[in-house]
Amino acid sequence: MAKSRAPTHPFEPEFTELLRLMFEERIVFNRVLGLRISSFDPERAQARIEMREELIGHFVTRRLHGGVISAVLDAMGGFAVMLAIGARHLDDAVEARLARFAKLGTIDLRVDYLRPATGPYFIATAQAIRLGSRVATTRMELHDSEDRLVSAGVAAYMVS
Repeated sequence: MAKSRAPTHPFEPEFTELLRLMFEERIVFNRVLGLRISSFDPERAQARIEMREELIGHFVTRRLHGGVISAVLDAMGGFAVMLAIGARHLDDAVEARLARFAKLGTIDLRVDYLRPATGPYFIATAQAIRLGSRVATTRMELHDSEDRLVSAGVAAYMVS
């Protein structure tokens, strides 16, 4: 009999499902990108994106468009901040924690394109490296289906 694994995050199911709905569906551009959350761990947020025809930036080499890469990394940085805020305010009600995301916005984003992004899917990870009262700083990475680092980024987000 297989043991059920404990979640790698401190959140209740209601919070993670509402956050998943917000991130994957209600943020329409994330839906266009096809971002799907695979980890709600505040130490290492993770999502997956499938390669699709609409996301190709170079028709000969069939690599992911650079704008898609930067948008995915930006979205993941924001998601990491959401998880950090959620973890910091665990004593708040679910709705109160979600309401804290209302002023979240990108201040600065730097992306390094390290190799062509090709393959059937990509894994994006992010972590909040500092969560202040007004600004959060994150580090993000995009790996291809063979776990090669294809892009890395850092960003700053307004949180209040």
